[in-house]
Amino acid sequence: MYYVGIDIAKDKHDCAIIDSEGNVLDSFTFGNNKIGFNAFSNSISKFLPLEITIGLESTGHYGFNLIDFIDSLQLPLIVLNPLSVNLYRKSLTLRKTKTDKIDCMVIAQMIRTGEFKPYTPVSYHLSELKALTRHRYRLIKEQSRLKISITRLIQILFPELPHHVWSIHQKSSYVLLSKYPSASLIADVHLTTLTTILSNASRGKYSKDKALEIRDAARNSIGSTRVSFQFELVQNIELIRKFKSEIKILDNEIKKLMLEIDSVILTIPGISYTLGSIIIAEIGDISRFNNSAQLLAFAGLEPGIHQSGGYTSDRQKMVKRGSRYLRYALLESARLIAMRDPVFKEYMKKKLSEGKHYNIAKSHVAKKLVRVIFKLLSTETKFNR
Repeated sequence: MYYVGIDIAKDKHDCAIIDSEGNVLDSFTFGNNKIGFNAFSNSISKFLPLEITIGLESTGHYGFNLIDFIDSLQLPLIVLNPLSVNLYRKSLTLRKTKTDKIDCMVIAQMIRTGEFKPYTPVSYHLSELKALTRHRYRLIKEQSRLKISITRLIQILFPELPHHVWSIHQKSSYVLLSKYPSASLIADVHLTTLTTILSNASRGKYSKDKALEIRDAARNSIGSTRVSFQFELVQNIELIRKFKSEIKILDNEIKKLMLEIDSVILTIPGISYTLGSIIIAEIGDISRFNNSAQLLAFAGLEPGIHQSGGYTSDRQKMVKRGSRYLRYALLESARLIAMRDPVFKEYMKKKLSEGKHYNIAKSHVAKKLVRVIFKLLSTETKFNR
């Protein structure tokens, strides 16, 4: 039996091959390109047809193509949690020595001594969903940064405006600020023009009275008139609109895939195509988990444990060491299901009545939801109250 440890990097990968006794048989570096992959394949082929197991860390996009290449060779692959590898490395020595060559040796030794499940490629649909949902997450994050920037600019250009509208990030506010990006410009707008803009953008919710209220606030504003800030505000609003348009197109792509998969996850109250896609994409193959506790740990929702002697702490925070995407989707789904399902709603009320903070109570609902999700996905059973 031979064990191959690979340390992933951007431009090259380090590889170590050991036997079942831990003896080093080969150690080399290969490029993150076609020539390098072929060189790796040739080095591995020297040990075939004897049994080989390959291990590497889960390092995001840097190792994506190599994983696909190894899978095409139909060789057993183990993808390790970087946290586990780091803890194993620390257990071997007290010295703070870390190099790529040492890391690939550590990985090879780790898979030689441990029990790990082989890597199983997820289905095409789940792989596509994972890429799309994570792309969506990044777009939402960028959009949030733009909103923070817009809030900052409004505090400079028209600080009184937030007190006169429901939200500065609503459509009517953006339409108004796109045309007149400062209090001084709004103050000079004819009342009829201002009323028409606000009424059309708000679908009639804002009338002449609201237009007069905003104009009066603008005329008494301490806001800056600097053109540079106005220019930045208009551009940020346009970028927000572009992001919203692209996210809408992306959501349609996600919905198409979800309709093809037809997962039972969508039968759970409050879980939409968006949240459902994140959950099943991050979980992947549910058979990877032996029980709901493992799924809870993967989501990083399990509480930490601190015990020493006769003392056991009862106030431990959740570990937050799993998929942050899955954790976000589960917590958001917990909030929604507690509004729509009577059993979960009662469970939320019970936790709140115990004096728990809303977010703590929501995390308890999320843990309960994880158990339900594990059961539904494992048995392909629809949610039925």
